[in-house]
Amino acid sequence: MRMESSEEEEDDFPCIESVTLQSKIDSIYQSKTEKGIRKICFELLDLKDAVENLCGNTRTKCLAFLRLSEEVVETEHELNELRKHISAQGILVQDLMNGVCRELDEWSRASGDVQEADESSRSTDYGDTFRNDMEDENVLFLENIDVLLAEHKIEEVIEAIDAKERSHPELKSSGETSSTEPSSFKSALSKRKKMLENQLVEITERPSIGIVELKKALSGLLKLGKGSLAHQLLVKSYRSRLQKSIEGFLPLCPCYPETYSATLSNLVFSTISLTTKESGVMFGDNPVYSNRIIQWAEREIEYFVRLVKEHAPPSDGAPALHAASVCAQASLNHCNALEKQGLKLSKLLLVLLRPYMEEVLELNFIRARKAVLDFASSDEGKPLSPRFASPLSTFATTSDTLLVESGMRFIYVVKEIVEKLTQLVILHFGVNILTRISLLFDKYVDSLIKALPGLSEDDNLTELKEPVPFRAETDSEQLALLGTAFTIAEELLPMVVSRIWNVLNERKDVGSENMMPAANNTVELKDWRRQLQHSLDKLRDNFCRQYVVNFIYSRDGDARLDAQIYLSGVGEDTIWDTDPLPSLPFQALFGKLQQLATVAGDVLLGREKIQKVLLARLTETVVMWLSDEQEFWSVLEDESAPLRPLGLQQLILDMHFTVEIARFAGYPSRHVHQISSDIIARAVRTFSARGIDPQSALPEDEWFTETAKGAINKLLLGGSGSDVSEIDDDHIIMHDDGGMSDSDGSPSSLSSADSSESFASAQMGDLDSPVDFSDPDS
Repeated sequence: MRMESSEEEEDDFPCIESVTLQSKIDSIYQSKTEKGIRKICFELLDLKDAVENLCGNTRTKCLAFLRLSEEVVETEHELNELRKHISAQGILVQDLMNGVCRELDEWSRASGDVQEADESSRSTDYGDTFRNDMEDENVLFLENIDVLLAEHKIEEVIEAIDAKERSHPELKSSGETSSTEPSSFKSALSKRKKMLENQLVEITERPSIGIVELKKALSGLLKLGKGSLAHQLLVKSYRSRLQKSIEGFLPLCPCYPETYSATLSNLVFSTISLTTKESGVMFGDNPVYSNRIIQWAEREIEYFVRLVKEHAPPSDGAPALHAASVCAQASLNHCNALEKQGLKLSKLLLVLLRPYMEEVLELNFIRARKAVLDFASSDEGKPLSPRFASPLSTFATTSDTLLVESGMRFIYVVKEIVEKLTQLVILHFGVNILTRISLLFDKYVDSLIKALPGLSEDDNLTELKEPVPFRAETDSEQLALLGTAFTIAEELLPMVVSRIWNVLNERKDVGSENMMPAANNTVELKDWRRQLQHSLDKLRDNFCRQYVVNFIYSRDGDARLDAQIYLSGVGEDTIWDTDPLPSLPFQALFGKLQQLATVAGDVLLGREKIQKVLLARLTETVVMWLSDEQEFWSVLEDESAPLRPLGLQQLILDMHFTVEIARFAGYPSRHVHQISSDIIARAVRTFSARGIDPQSALPEDEWFTETAKGAINKLLLGGSGSDVSEIDDDHIIMHDDGGMSDSDGSPSSLSSADSSESFASAQMGDLDSPVDFSDPDS
């Protein structure tokens, strides 16, 4: 058993001889650590040596720099001494030359009288003694000046020269003295003054010179008597500063397309103001210098306007109009401020800016005209406030949407232009802008006239035969077209341009006379409204003309209102009974006006003035056509025509009936009455020429008036036993009582249950008390 255990122990420790001792392990690792520490120590020592070397080099370089600085100072002193030596040598040379000249003079006088020579020599000795003392003083003075000039002590040089000239006034005189020595000193002093002047000029032309340093240099030139040069250098310096400021700003102009012009204006006019102020402080109110400032300012303003034009956005855009307005506003404000400094530049600025403003306004209104007349364009992105959109939106249900969109587009573009204008631009260009707005409205009205039917055959409107995007065929569409134009002219445009009128009316409150517009550059509100009214009248007259022409003539071109109805024995309507009625065409006219008034009451709701004026003009157009239609009167005035008193009586009744229509409906009748009276007078003359006595053949005037009123009653109520008529495309159709009672309420029917209340809101009681429309402004 022991033997076995012994063997097992040997198996457990088979390699006991290979075990590393602890002492050996410690020696190994200790040696490695020591090596690392020793290596680090060596590196630290090397680093220390490097730092010490660097510090030594730095110290050495600092010492070398100090020594170099001292040498520079010593060199400057040596240079100053050298300059003094040169100056002394120059004076010595000059003295030698003067001495040689004196010796020559003495030799030339040696052959003269001996006594005179003796006296001359004695006086010369006294003079030489005095001159030598003065020369020594002048030499010292010039040497001092040279030293000060070399050291650039400008102020001390100026003070020394000024003191010398005060003590010796002859040095300031422009003429030469009798003696040579003072003349030579004066020449030498002039050279030093020229050197000083060059140094001062050089100082003013430095790019980085400050304002204080510039003023000192200019003051030095003033003390030297170089006022004109100093003023030129002042203007030149500020012009250079302005040029640098502009060159630095111009690359930024595209970043501020609408306000860059105002910044340029501030740069230019602030520099002009500062230069004027400094000129006044340093040079006083000398007219020569003031004129020079004005000439320079005018050149800078011309350059400024040219820069504004070159860097402006495209002239046909709204940003260009805003940029031009801001430019004019800022520049005119600056000019107003400069007036207090004696510079009146407003007129020049306006002369230079006017062509640019005219160009921008012209191109913007051309753009506006294209936008207004382009009916096919979309109005997205052009919102209008309810204040402007609501009055036009009422026509959207009775007309083509293009019509309403065009009206809103017109107001939008005009409003956009007006909002870009500044106060002073309105003050000086407001009348021009108002005129352009009225012309734009006239073009818009022309485009609306194209939409009216029946114009293609009109020889006077050949320019309106172009294709149009929509046609106003029905009465409601045509009335909506008229209502849109009248709403724009009477309601919306005055609101849009109210800002312009407010500024123009307050122009008397502007402080400066130069800021006031010219006397012929004014316009009254009523004159401008009259221009708009002229365009509205043109639209209304075209509507009335085509409406009446379609009423009078059939599709075949035959006239429904023919003179044959007033000849005896022609037509049943000439057979009178105890209850006469107007002729069929005038009954049809009453029906057409009644029908149109009913539609107008719906389309032009709340616009009674437009309704009445329109219906009055329609009535006037009918009687005007009858008055001017030569074919009608040629039939009556033909000697072979069978005229009878009954025909004259019917014609007079028709005229009275027309006047009563206007009075009953409540719209102005003065013109209708006048034209009807002329027609009656001409008819009476025509019938009298054929032997018919009007006095015996015609009843009293009251009879015609009462009969016309009664006819209106019958036509409104569908009186029993009476015939009324309606007009279709080609014929006037007769209806009896039954036909009228069976009416389905078609628009062409003359009488219905609703018609008595729809004819311009007239009531039966109005027949006995017609409204007086004698007011010429109605």
